[in-house]
Amino acid sequence: MKIDLTDTTSARINAGLIQARRAIGTPAVGMVLTLVIVTDEGSAYDALRAAHEASREHPSRILAVIKRPGRSPRDRASARLDAEVVVGQEAGTGETVVLRMHGELANHAESVVLPLLLPDAPVVCWWPDQAPEEAAADPLGRLAQRRITDASSAEDPVGSLAVRAAGYAPGDTDLAWTRITPWRSMLAAALDQKHSVITAAAVEGEAYNASSELLALWLADRLGVEVERKVSDGPGITAVRLYTADGDICLDRADGALAELAVPGQPDRHVALHRRNTAELIAEELRRLDPDDIYRSTVEFGVKHLVGPAGAADSGPAPAKKATPAKKAAAAKAGSGSGSGSGSGSGK
Repeated sequence: MKIDLTDTTSARINAGLIQARRAIGTPAVGMVLTLVIVTDEGSAYDALRAAHEASREHPSRILAVIKRPGRSPRDRASARLDAEVVVGQEAGTGETVVLRMHGELANHAESVVLPLLLPDAPVVCWWPDQAPEEAAADPLGRLAQRRITDASSAEDPVGSLAVRAAGYAPGDTDLAWTRITPWRSMLAAALDQKHSVITAAAVEGEAYNASSELLALWLADRLGVEVERKVSDGPGITAVRLYTADGDICLDRADGALAELAVPGQPDRHVALHRRNTAELIAEELRRLDPDDIYRSTVEFGVKHLVGPAGAADSGPAPAKKATPAKKAAAAKAGSGSGSGSGSGSGK
């Protein structure tokens, strides 16, 4: 069921939600969290579709905030709230409210969102495209226990990792980090099977790929070894190689779906490692609302080397067979006496 409300208020929207639930015969509320999506008109459809799919695992009240401040002084001075209330099959297993804020109201979105939050339920804020530099300091971000950004959607994906590290607060995370969870889990499992000292590593992936850079930084941080960042044709991350005295541990995914894992002394085997869509990534992030300390450690380790002395982000692709800033940082860390690990930081 869908209800359109023009020039409305938060109180009328709450009344519309109650009316819609009664109309379809589901007065009971069984939602576990509020998901606030801050987006624009062009990205709203894809973001809402992903959120609806994720709500089948996490029944949620989804609030899509679309700001329309206007271009002319007259438009900016006016203030109006239009809303779409969607309950039922079109809203997944929860309910959805699309909030279009016009004029000056766009600068005070938190005043509209606050009365619509589910009582005594956690709040997650997601920026699918352009995110604030400090998500926790944003008025909407302050309402949330979990704040999700996506460095891959930024104009400078690798450079934006430095921005995420500089503005990090407990509860922050990034979908570029979520994308490498299967890679981290698989590599940690491989190291549990083969207890060898890692002497170096290499990560192969597309140029300007934030997930590839995060995976290289994670390996450098957790293992304390040099990590070489190689550029490939993709899609996404294509291979990770861990060099040991007994031979190379290699996780190779050439087609974006199926990977081959090679461990010295064991037969090669194929493992499922498909590229996940946004709905799967959001569903994973909604499973945990506590601070992700491994993500914090990785981005804080990387910010020292992704940003030069003058403060300019080094976002260029690393040439093949040459060390990236992550490699140089890991070498410095190894030289300072840090030991090598065995994948204990697999995180989520």
